[in-house]
Amino acid sequence: MIGAWLGCDRGSTLPLYIWLTTILLFAGLVFFVFAQAASARNGAQSAADAAALAAAQQARDELLLDLGDAIDAGNADWLDWLDLSMGGLPADEVDAAAAELAAQNDSTLDGSVQPTEVGGAPGFQVAVITDYTVGDSIIPGTEDMRAKARAVAVVQPRCDFPPNTNPTDPVSLDCDGVPVDIDPGNFDPDALPDASVMFSVYLAK
Repeated sequence: MIGAWLGCDRGSTLPLYIWLTTILLFAGLVFFVFAQAASARNGAQSAADAAALAAAQQARDELLLDLGDAIDAGNADWLDWLDLSMGGLPADEVDAAAAELAAQNDSTLDGSVQPTEVGGAPGFQVAVITDYTVGDSIIPGTEDMRAKARAVAVVQPRCDFPPNTNPTDPVSLDCDGVPVDIDPGNFDPDALPDASVMFSVYLAK
């Protein structure tokens, strides 16, 4: 009698075990899908960050060249390039620079690079879409789903000079502790330091 009751108990718990196992397997698969999606989003954000920084760094390099040209030409407004009050950043090659870094991260620019401003600092906003998909999963459509992300990088002046500085006189700049001397009357463009000394580039959060 007791043996028959135990056999009946085992038979009644078997469907419960099967049901619990099925639930756990399904939960595991759902978790895996979310992990795939999160990985794709992280990859897209990394690509967007790299592309935005590349755009801003390209603009910074062009900015230094334009600054050198302005000083060499004897333009009285060359000091405006140092505090970025000349209006806007050079943007001739920023799309190409951003696209190259996006491609290195298996992504493509989603539209063109857009000029923007964050806290008074000029910069660029970049949007990317991954070249890869989330992948096959139990959720329909993920095999064609691509991740998207945006990022903004800005350019910040690093050099200070006295407010009443005469642009035709020799100028001593303090670029975050690094001295930079510029003599407009005896100027050598090759004597300018690396662009990173005079202008910083960083991601805006």
